[in-house]
Amino acid sequence: MATEPSSFLPYEEPNIITIFTQSAFLLILNVINAIFDKLIFCGLLGQVFVGVAFGTPGAKWLSRDVEGVVVQLGYLGLVLLVYEGGLETKFHALKANLFLSVAVAVTGISIPIALSFTLQSLVGATPLQAFAAGAALCSTSLGTTFTILSSSGLAATRLGTVLSSAAMMDDVVGLVMVQVISNLGGSFSAVTVVRPLAVSVGLAVAVPLVCGFVVKPVTVLFNGVRKSRPRGVVDRCCGGVYTPFVVHTLLLVGFVTGATYAGTSNLFAVYLAGASVSWWDSEVPHFEAVAEGGTPESSSLPNEQRNSSSDKSPENKDAAGSLLETGATESNKVQNEPTATSGTAVYHKYYAAAVQRILKPFFFASIGFAIPITDMFSGPIVWRGIIYTILMLFAKLVTGLWLIRLHTSWPKIRLPKVLRSLVTAPATCFGWMYGKPVKPSTNAHELQNRNNNAVTPQPTTRESPTATATMPTPTPPKINKPLSLYPAAMLGTAMIARGEIGFLIASLAETTGLFASSTTPSNSSSEIYLVVTWAIVLCTIIGPLGVGTLVKRVRKLEGKEDGKSEGESGPLGIWGVD
Repeated sequence: MATEPSSFLPYEEPNIITIFTQSAFLLILNVINAIFDKLIFCGLLGQVFVGVAFGTPGAKWLSRDVEGVVVQLGYLGLVLLVYEGGLETKFHALKANLFLSVAVAVTGISIPIALSFTLQSLVGATPLQAFAAGAALCSTSLGTTFTILSSSGLAATRLGTVLSSAAMMDDVVGLVMVQVISNLGGSFSAVTVVRPLAVSVGLAVAVPLVCGFVVKPVTVLFNGVRKSRPRGVVDRCCGGVYTPFVVHTLLLVGFVTGATYAGTSNLFAVYLAGASVSWWDSEVPHFEAVAEGGTPESSSLPNEQRNSSSDKSPENKDAAGSLLETGATESNKVQNEPTATSGTAVYHKYYAAAVQRILKPFFFASIGFAIPITDMFSGPIVWRGIIYTILMLFAKLVTGLWLIRLHTSWPKIRLPKVLRSLVTAPATCFGWMYGKPVKPSTNAHELQNRNNNAVTPQPTTRESPTATATMPTPTPPKINKPLSLYPAAMLGTAMIARGEIGFLIASLAETTGLFASSTTPSNSSSEIYLVVTWAIVLCTIIGPLGVGTLVKRVRKLEGKEDGKSEGESGPLGIWGVD
């Protein structure tokens, strides 16, 4: 028997069964995604079901080696999904709603952990096991969140900014919980718990400082060099076709590598990388070089302001006037389009196709690989899992209450005459001691207004004496209802999906023996793990399904297909604008 060489991998043509299975897997993932997106705007659910059917929980058509490769490539898709979410960050909306995002994240973390202690009476869990279950359910699936935002057209809205920021904060806390859970089974060290949180806070503080005090001055310096030497080495390097792609990719890889070795969430670092590129595109002045034979120009304004102000130049006055006469919608669309060197343009040119067709479907299919379908369908497990799911649905739905604004008008309080005299007695004594207030004299302006009112005829209506006498007394105003509950409902339902971080924490708690009990057989999953898995699975299904239904309803109310509100008058109000 010939020995297999160790210095290289021999090339072997895959058999026809392997070709058919893997081709069908990839094609069905994309077809089911298109169908579900068209119907309910959440094609990711179909991809999760396909993963269950093809993987170990279902028909086992894919080998364990193939599943491992799909999981690894799917995680690359998750990384690029989070990076795209960072590129969509609108800093004016983030600054205005930072406190709201923190409040939503704190609510979405604390309530699931608190409600998870009901497992002590539901399945006989210990306080430590209940805390581990709450840690698994406190995080929000970033891949699901950013996929919902991109497919529904809400990524660039204020609602999308609040949702993505809160989900990112939940994810950071969830990954800190990963370190906690992984050390609860062995020797517990405070360093392994504090380090991820400290590094995450350090990154959140250091990155804006570096951007403001290092990146921005260096960019201005390079702009000056390129302006003074239009065809120099610096100008050619910065103006190269592939320079933005190389710079953005190196930045992404550097953030991920640094965060991983520092001991914090690499997904948080990915989001910061995307947000940094978005900030550089929109908030930093850039140099513009014209084509060969022209004169280079430099602008001291960011891209968005420069595009809007360029139409106001004297040369473009006539064109601007004609555009205003024929409709400025097309002009606004051109201004809002990203430049060829922006992070969004680079992402869509080099990454988007692979992410959309291969990496993102693999990620959601890998979630389906982690669902133990065969162990979940027993009577006690099912009803306990459903009860725990209801609690976890409520725990995330309440985060939407932060977007409800009640316009209240309090009724006037009428005090009895005796009580009014007691209240006004000190003021009356004060007036006697220092003299009564002098009534302001009527000036000429007031006299003129009175004369005008006297001359102007007032419209009169003929009313019968009986109607005047029986006119009902005005009732105190009632509390007005909110104009729309759609933003609150969308935020709450979008925060429901748990996904990858929840499965990771639950799996760690199961493999370290934290969920095990004395009555659990060694070759089967523990009851707590199955109940927690039920909650994660159902929440991951119900969340996107609910958001898709709400988006479909909002689009129907708007009466158009692009999914965005026109100003603040749409169903989403101010939360549906950029």
